[in-house]
Amino acid sequence: MKLPATVEITEVGPRDGFQNIKTRIPTEDKLRIIDGLAGCGFKKIEVTSFVHPKAVPQMDDAAEVLRTIKRKYPTQFKCVTLAPNLFGAERALEMGADEITFVISASERHNLENTKQTIEQSISAFESVCKIKGDVLIRLSVATAFTCPFMGMVPPENVTNLIDAGKMSGADEVMLADTLGTANPLQVETLLGLLIPRYGNDFVLHIHDTYGMGLANVLTCLTMGITRFESSVGGLGGCPFAPGAAGNIATEDLISMLHMMNVHTGIDLDKLIEVAHLAEQLCHTPLSGHLIRSKKR
Repeated sequence: MKLPATVEITEVGPRDGFQNIKTRIPTEDKLRIIDGLAGCGFKKIEVTSFVHPKAVPQMDDAAEVLRTIKRKYPTQFKCVTLAPNLFGAERALEMGADEITFVISASERHNLENTKQTIEQSISAFESVCKIKGDVLIRLSVATAFTCPFMGMVPPENVTNLIDAGKMSGADEVMLADTLGTANPLQVETLLGLLIPRYGNDFVLHIHDTYGMGLANVLTCLTMGITRFESSVGGLGGCPFAPGAAGNIATEDLISMLHMMNVHTGIDLDKLIEVAHLAEQLCHTPLSGHLIRSKKR
């Protein structure tokens, strides 16, 4: 099995992990968890999202979180934020985000549910963001790249059309998201087999774990030369606008697997497990990760 020597993991717990939790997490508790993650060695942490608080109330403190973290950690790691529209991206730029993940779904129905815009309207907004981004990295996140909760299997041409539009607009990089978390390794291999000859393998993969195939999907990606992934501490997360979607791959499970296969990540696994326990305590929600259950205090 041919595996890369090094893999980059972006921790998305403070955004994707928190957004599905109904009980309000105090801002100071969010900052405590991000502080813990900062000590684990991540080069990128997605700290919040600039989405309308009526849509995702948990993110109503986005500006305060980003401003505080940027002041405390100006260079230690890149502060990534998510934006679903032009207004959110403008706020993220104003608050000093280092990178912005702009989400557009490959499924028309999911894009309407997620952003209240058609795909065409979202692409137009993305073009506007790319014109004002300056030195900030803008990542196009292709949501529902594999399966949509409303239309089922997503045709590959939906994905390629969206990637083409994003690259023409000025996307710095592209992320493929298994938003529903139901993709299987063969499905992942098939889509990547179509995309890599056309675009190369410099994709970021954001994989959820609804059917328990997240790590198997990562392994498939690794064998195809993909070296960048997003995951969430403790397996927290899920899309509020994708019925049935469970959380992300647990970061500690992913890093444990990589380290056991001698793939370097630069992340301190012991410290990360401590942060997972802290997140479970402060978020008042059971975690789905395997490693944290096997290493209970």
